[in-house]
Amino acid sequence: MRLLGSVGEPINPEAWVWYREHVGGDRTPVVDTWWQTETGMIMITPLPGITRLKPGSATLPFPGIAAENRDKTGKKVERGGGLLTLTRPWPAMLRGIYGDPDRFVKQYWSQWQDGSYFTGDGARLDEDGYYWLLGRVDDVMNVSGHRISTTEVESAFVDHPMVAESAVVSKKDEITGEAIAAFVTLKGGGIGSKDDADELRRHVASKIGAFARPKYITFTPDLPKTRSGKIMRRLLRDVMENRPLGDTTTLADATVVKNIADLAKAAPPED
Repeated sequence: MRLLGSVGEPINPEAWVWYREHVGGDRTPVVDTWWQTETGMIMITPLPGITRLKPGSATLPFPGIAAENRDKTGKKVERGGGLLTLTRPWPAMLRGIYGDPDRFVKQYWSQWQDGSYFTGDGARLDEDGYYWLLGRVDDVMNVSGHRISTTEVESAFVDHPMVAESAVVSKKDEITGEAIAAFVTLKGGGIGSKDDADELRRHVASKIGAFARPKYITFTPDLPKTRSGKIMRRLLRDVMENRPLGDTTTLADATVVKNIADLAKAAPPED
C-alpha cells in the first residue's frame, strides 16, 4: 500500500488517524481532497510525500488553483471560518447547466460581483493557511447565536469510543432558533439507550461547549447515503421537520430513510 485517498465528505481527524494507522500501516500518506462534480478536477489536496499533513485537513490548493475564504461581504478572510471561493479560471471548470443558463449564473457566479466562483462550501483557514472543509454552507447551524458546523459536531460524536458514524442536522426551535439533531450509528450496531444518549451529549459538550449539546439524538443502524457514499443530510432535515421526503432516487437503499423516520419519532428530545 503506497497511497490512501479520501473524498466525498470532510473526514474527521479521528477517522483520518485510524485510516492511516490501521489501513496505511502508520506510514502511508493520506490524500484528503476537496473538489466538486462542477469543478471537474481536484482543487485542494496535499501532494503526497511533499505536503506536511494534518489529520482532517485537505491542506492547500493544487498548484495553479486560486482559492480563498471570504466573509458575506466578499472581504478576504486570512484566518478562521469563511465561504470557500475560487478566484481564477481553471482547466476543467464547468461551462453551464444544461437547459438552464440563468440558474448557472445565479448559483455559481452571483455571490460576488468580480467574476469569482462561489463553491457553496464553508471552510476554515488555520495559522499555516491550511483549509479545513466544513461542508455546505446550508450545513452551518445557528444555535442561540452560536454558528456551529455540522462537521464539527459529527467529529465530536465520532471521537467517542462507542460511535461508529454520525450525521448532524438542524431543527427549528422556538427557544434557540435552531436545535442540533444527531443521527448516530454505534459500533457493533444496536440501538443506544437514554443513558447512552446522555453520555454522548456530555461528550459533545465537553469537546465543543455546552451550546453544542444536541437536543435530539436518534440511534440508527444505518444512514441514508448515495451510491458514492455521501450522506444525504437534506433527507434527515426532512425527517426532523416532518416534511415530505425529497428525491430519493440516488440513495443506495431507500428503505433506510423510512426506518430512520420511525426511530426519530420514538426518540424523545432532551428536556
